[in-house]
Amino acid sequence: MSSASRQTHKLIIEDSKGQEEYTLDSPVYSIGRDPHCDIQLSSYFVSRHHATLVRFADDAGNFCYRILDGNLKGKQSANGLLINGRKQQAHNLQNRDKIVFGPQVQAIYYLLEREHITTVPPDEFDITLINPGSAATEEGDTADSIG
Repeated sequence: MSSASRQTHKLIIEDSKGQEEYTLDSPVYSIGRDPHCDIQLSSYFVSRHHATLVRFADDAGNFCYRILDGNLKGKQSANGLLINGRKQQAHNLQNRDKIVFGPQVQAIYYLLEREHITTVPPDEFDITLINPGSAATEEGDTADSIG
C-alpha cells in the first residue's frame, strides 16, 4: 500500500456581513469590495481590488497560495495587507495565517492535510478453493463421514 497526502486550502473571511468560508482550488482569486471579485469583502475601508491569491507548486510538488497586495497588474490597495501583524506586499500563506484587509475585515487561511490511503486492487486470479469434503452437514458431521 502507498499513501499520499491530500491538501485542502480554506480561507475564512470575517467582515460586516459575518463569516464566510471559501475552499480554494482555482489558480487565481481576486479579493476586494468590487462585486466582480472572486472573494468579496464588505467594508468601505478595503479597496475595490484589494488583494490577489495566486496558486503555485512548491518544491515538494504540493500546491500553495501566495497573497499579493492589489491586483495582478501591479496596482496596490490603498491600505495594504497586514499578515500576522506585519505589513507585507506579498506572502506565501502558511496554515493559520491571519490577514487583515482593514478595520473589522480579516481572513484566516487554513491548510488542511489528510492522509489518503491508496489500496492495491485484489489480484483477479486470486481464487480460494474449498474442499467439499470439509463442509459440515446439518448433524455436525463432515461429508466424508457419511456413509
